[in-house]
Amino acid sequence: MMVILGTGDRRYHDLLAEMGKKYPTKLGVKLAYDNRMAHLIEAGADMFLMPSLYEPCGLNQMMSMRYGTVPVVRATGGLKDTVVQYSEKKETGTGVSFGPYTPEALFLAVKKAVGLFGKPDRWKKIVQNGMSADFSWLASAKKYENLYHHALKKRID
Repeated sequence: MMVILGTGDRRYHDLLAEMGKKYPTKLGVKLAYDNRMAHLIEAGADMFLMPSLYEPCGLNQMMSMRYGTVPVVRATGGLKDTVVQYSEKKETGTGVSFGPYTPEALFLAVKKAVGLFGKPDRWKKIVQNGMSADFSWLASAKKYENLYHHALKKRID
C-alpha cells in the first residue's frame, strides 16, 4: 500500500485523487496539510519517499528515521545532509538516495530500497542506523566547533 499526504501542483492532485479512487486498496491519498496524520503515517510506514526537487532543510526524513522508517530521498539540500546512502558492504548509512531529478532515478532508488527490504538482516541494520542517528543541537554544535578549530589551524599554518 502506498500512502500520499500533502499538497502540490494541481495536475498531480487530480491524477492522485483519481488513482486513489480507482485503487483504494493500493493507494491512500489525502491532499492536505495534516501534521498529526504525517506522524502517524511516518511511524507506521516501512519507507518514506521524498523525491524533492529542492529541500532547504527537511524534518520529515529525520522524523522517519527516528520512527524506524527508512527514507528514500533525492540528494538535495537538507536531505543530502541528513540521509546517508546505505552501504551493504560496510552496513553503514541511514537510507537510500538518488541524484538526478528524473523518474528513472527515483524508480531505481525505490527498487534498491525494496531489494534491501527483502533482506531482513540488512533492513534491520538500516533501520537501526537511522534510529540511532543524532540530529541534536549538541551534535551540530560539536561539528561547528570542529570546523572552527580546523579553519583556525589552517589560518595559522
